[in-house]
Amino acid sequence: MLCLRVLADQTVPANVRQTWITGGHAAFMELLKEQKQAKLVADGKRPKEVSVQADDIIKIRQLKSKTRPTADELEEEDLDLTKAAGKPTNPAEALTRVFQLTGFSDPVYAEAVVHVHQYDIVMDITIINQTQDTLQNVTVELATLGDLKLCERPQSYTIASHDQHCLKANIKVSSTETGIIFGNIVYDVAGAIGSDKNCVILNEVHIDIMDYISPAICTDMTFRTMWADFEWENKVAVNTNFDDVNDFLQHIIKSTNMQCLTPSSALSAGCPFLSANLYAKSVFGEDALANVCVESIDGRIAGYIRIRSKTQGIALSLGDKITTLQKRTS
Repeated sequence: MLCLRVLADQTVPANVRQTWITGGHAAFMELLKEQKQAKLVADGKRPKEVSVQADDIIKIRQLKSKTRPTADELEEEDLDLTKAAGKPTNPAEALTRVFQLTGFSDPVYAEAVVHVHQYDIVMDITIINQTQDTLQNVTVELATLGDLKLCERPQSYTIASHDQHCLKANIKVSSTETGIIFGNIVYDVAGAIGSDKNCVILNEVHIDIMDYISPAICTDMTFRTMWADFEWENKVAVNTNFDDVNDFLQHIIKSTNMQCLTPSSALSAGCPFLSANLYAKSVFGEDALANVCVESIDGRIAGYIRIRSKTQGIALSLGDKITTLQKRTS
């Protein structure tokens, strides 16, 4: 209304009226340009590559024979995972997903490589017999916390002295809440007197929430509507060693795998305060909203990051992630 009053008032100088007209036109053109770029990013204008043909055979691992898989079959399963993911596995990335399940001094050493692909988690577990005896009835008993479900019953194996065995564990995921996988390895020593089983406790494996959410785009009206409707909120106090608010925002965006909805023109460089809206969507259709409101006071950033979602799990998990990673690592 103020713009219309200024333009309609004949007593206003001509240069002021011209500033309102040209400045408003330039701001509107910049807004349209940013919305067009955001739409191109959201649509993902990239050619699709066919990784699996329509008439390829579907192999269901749960319906296979209970016999020990051969090396060729294990290699085929790894190729199936690569096809399902749609991209080749990066060896350096695979190393970051290696979890040590037991200690080096335990009689049975175990480690696992965790592959996460949307609704499925596949654990490639390697078991090494570090004793001089043959171990019988070696069983990996796993259990889960959260919305995780084991798909197979544990099988028993016999492992010779200083030999190793590889097995796979399949787990289904039904929500974005952070899950925990734990368990133990039980075994018998061949020729030992007595029937007591030996047990080695496994270290816990925490499933990262970042494997299930991806950046997404929504309108400002949709964001405000969801912000008012969602009942779960997690308020995280900012405690970081960053000294620039824009650098801190980019670090949060990269750490949480979220999309910044606030136009870049509104995030002026050199401004001591900043407020931005972030949005992400999980593979299960869950929405995650975040508002970053920070200011720089005497070279130190202070403020809060508020997270809202429809479910409690994703709000708490994102809050824990931000609390852990909000500081700059050298």
